[in-house]
Amino acid sequence: MPIISITVKTSMSKILVTGATGQLGSEIKTIATNYPQHDFTFADRSALDISNLCKLEDYFDDKTFDVIINCAAYTAVDKAENENDLADTINHRAVSLLAKIAKKKNMTFIHISTDYVFDGQNYRPYIETDTTDPQGVYGRTKQDGENAILDVALKNSIIIRTSWVYSSFGSNFVKTMLRLGKERDALGVIFDQVGTPTYAHDLAKTILDILPQINNESPEIYHYSNEGVISWYDFSQAIFELSKIQCQINPITTDQYPTQAKRPHYSLLNKSKIKNNFEITIPYWRDSLKKCLKELGEIK
Repeated sequence: MPIISITVKTSMSKILVTGATGQLGSEIKTIATNYPQHDFTFADRSALDISNLCKLEDYFDDKTFDVIINCAAYTAVDKAENENDLADTINHRAVSLLAKIAKKKNMTFIHISTDYVFDGQNYRPYIETDTTDPQGVYGRTKQDGENAILDVALKNSIIIRTSWVYSSFGSNFVKTMLRLGKERDALGVIFDQVGTPTYAHDLAKTILDILPQINNESPEIYHYSNEGVISWYDFSQAIFELSKIQCQINPITTDQYPTQAKRPHYSLLNKSKIKNNFEITIPYWRDSLKKCLKELGEIK
């Protein structure tokens, strides 16, 4: 494991958050006032469409930032199989350009990646140095984005791989289950894919907490999700139990619910590196689920 130098920065930083209306960008916005030492600019697609590479570069002509937190991404896993070019533009080429801009302007760069860079066939939680082998277009374009950052080799840059992201914002598994559970008497949910959910609020807080300590000569990769391990079936059971939704959940296998893109069967991420290097603790998935359900008004 590489040793990083830790320096705490105390001066005000100007931070650009891309993908500001997505799950993670929205969560960062909700806690931004807790970090008065930072001056945030939240750019949604109308302000900064990173799929338009020409306008992306122009955006920085008259703007100066100390930090870019890139929350913008193409995340439609199945649609990506038919929209290869668009997924590649957003997840790879735009990321490469952002990294080059960050290097040119001496900015800290934080990029969010995914467990889909792995093939899902592991037998132990993935560490950052494990071999990647994405099984679909989404995973490949995210891996290409990671590699682009590594190739640019800018200082003070980190890549955070995460998994099963949910939030009170946007579309996600938790909100889908809440809706379906209230509409139907029974649902089939996959039990042979295991991993750990990530409450976007926890990830947002972690990013802002570790930001002052980022001081590395070359890009570093970290893994982050909540603690614990469950299947999608277990996750659904917990959502309904906590929300007191009376809906029968039947366990099904992956082949009983075919999708256009292949999903990893095993998505556990080892978080030891980020916990040790930045001295953070990570909440247990069920505790974070309760917090999200409270935000959604499902429990008191």
